[in-house]
Amino acid sequence: MLELLFVVAFFLVLLGTGVSLFGILAALILASVVMMLCGLFALFIQMLPWLLLAVVVVWIVRAIKRPDSTRYYKKRRGRY
Repeated sequence: MLELLFVVAFFLVLLGTGVSLFGILAALILASVVMMLCGLFALFIQMLPWLLLAVVVVWIVRAIKRPDSTRYYKKRRGRY
């Protein structure tokens, strides 16, 4: 909701200063892209602890379920 208020206020300020309609549309598009990128960055920062937790859990599970490498090599060595 705050983003919508920002866009409307931005449009009105540019309209009040006498900027052309094309300039207003270009500025609105650029401001929307910048806000979207900033929002994605903020979402990434919020999700970072959960992503790190998922990486640690997968790392621990793989370390626990790792096959015994010496047994595998002993089986393969006998065939050659």
